[in-house]
Amino acid sequence: MTVVSLDRYFKICHLRYGTWLKRQHVFLCLVFVWVYAAFWATMPLIGWGNYAPEPFGTSCTLDWWLAQASVSGQSFVMSILFFCLILPTGIIVFSYVMIIFKVKASAKEISHFDARIRNSHTLEIKLTKVAMLICAGFLIAWIPYAVVSVVSAFGEPDSVPIPVSVIPTLLAKSSAMYNPIIYQVVDMR
Repeated sequence: MTVVSLDRYFKICHLRYGTWLKRQHVFLCLVFVWVYAAFWATMPLIGWGNYAPEPFGTSCTLDWWLAQASVSGQSFVMSILFFCLILPTGIIVFSYVMIIFKVKASAKEISHFDARIRNSHTLEIKLTKVAMLICAGFLIAWIPYAVVSVVSAFGEPDSVPIPVSVIPTLLAKSSAMYNPIIYQVVDMR
């Protein structure tokens, strides 16, 4: 979602970006995303952090409770929260705030040009709205999980009742179904 928001930001706020974006740039972005995700997913496998069953026992997650037991666990939890939630969220918010400012600033100028430019601009705004909705759905799904995880990691033991922890987990797991719904609801024609 972060790479998509940056792409939207560069395409809309820095028009020259769209002229040099080639297939190899997209490929490099995809490689970066996979390497980044693989790095964080494998850290528990090599000893920094750990995987453990979720409290209700249906699947595994990061061992958030490890933060209460060791400095290594605390550093892992803080690092993954910063690099996998806070930093990407900050970039996403920055990108879309800047896009909104740019679209508002250019709305008056664009109205004076011919219809083809207005139609292209309208499609770009629709694409940006779709991307914003997808990112909002992602954040709405994952922020509650992150909050429960931080409370589990740094709060009192058993400070999050098991029935309460089920809801954010299910919400986070449901995030994969939001994109098709958003694309279906928003008419891209």
